[in-house]
Amino acid sequence: MLARQGRRVTVYERFDQPRPVGAGFMLQPTGLAVLDRMGLTAEVETLAQPIDRLFGRARPSGRVVLDVRYGDLATPRNALGVHRAALFDVLHRAAVEAGVAFETNWPVRDAGQGRLERQDGVISPVHDLVIDAMGAGSPVARRLLAAAGHRRMELGFGALWATTPWPDDRHFDPRALQQVYRRADTMIGVLPVGRRPRDTTPLATVFWSLKHADHPRWRAEGLNAWKAQVLSFWPETAPILDTLTDPDQLTMARYGHHTLSLPVAAKLAVIGDAAHSTSPQLGQGVNMGLLDAFALAEALDRHDSLDRALRAYAAERRWHLRLYQALSLVFTPFYQGDGRALPLIRDHILGRVSRLPGAARLLAATVSGLLLDPRPDVRVEDPAPTPY
Repeated sequence: MLARQGRRVTVYERFDQPRPVGAGFMLQPTGLAVLDRMGLTAEVETLAQPIDRLFGRARPSGRVVLDVRYGDLATPRNALGVHRAALFDVLHRAAVEAGVAFETNWPVRDAGQGRLERQDGVISPVHDLVIDAMGAGSPVARRLLAAAGHRRMELGFGALWATTPWPDDRHFDPRALQQVYRRADTMIGVLPVGRRPRDTTPLATVFWSLKHADHPRWRAEGLNAWKAQVLSFWPETAPILDTLTDPDQLTMARYGHHTLSLPVAAKLAVIGDAAHSTSPQLGQGVNMGLLDAFALAEALDRHDSLDRALRAYAAERRWHLRLYQALSLVFTPFYQGDGRALPLIRDHILGRVSRLPGAARLLAATVSGLLLDPRPDVRVEDPAPTPY
């Protein structure tokens, strides 16, 4: 977006070449609105899988405790299940075509006053603006968090993730994220994520809730022991489990919660998980990152000074982020935790509440990221913008 505005943009990449890391995720209507404005939605759609519904059952009762349909939105729009490599490929090609330069083998240790410091002490040239998009582990964001007197709250539960071929099986809906829970300490989900670039194989992302502290024990017990546990819990996953033959096919993801109260400083803007990280229960991470990037690019285009643009970016994203950070913090213990009371409320009350008049639309708006609707296509643009 910045390169298309005519700016000189350099991405400092820690790997020896740019590449995707991670499994699949959901692009919500909010993130898709950003891709719409970038003219990239159609390219992503050719690789993605439309998602109509989020569906979850409790074990052993079989009670439906989650049933959210995108058709219940005031303006219905499906989400997309996307493999990370697919979105990366589309965005990377667009960046290259727009003239973005890449500096590889550049793991960043710190940034300030327009300069980057590499881990080996090398200093970059001075830039007008540094944008920290290094994710939840960003050392720059951690320094800003500490300077503000806050700390990142590490969450006890993470998840094992794997990408597998999509199971051609009647038990799995190719247009739904399906989950099964036992209390809040056991959860498995299956998400259709389309395909990788230059490959025709339809894929699924599978995730299993697990405490960080239990990961060494999980590896020691072996893959077969885990498979037996999963099959006793959700027998229909057998065709998926058959494709997993090595524990290294499953990646342990760790989650934490933090929010920078001010995601900007002198010649610095922080976006995405670096600025605000949380558990993935509401499926908003990638979408929030896209919204941040769009808001920052628009602010830089509208304002005639960098300081004003950075303040406008922070103000634009403040309330939507705070709302969803709070919602995620509140709802995570219902789905990942050791407590017994909250899962009982989820199983016996939330499912019934979701069937009340108006509740279906509210739930759909919540998981779509549309509360305090931040989509670019509904924003009021400032007249006569003055580019910075």
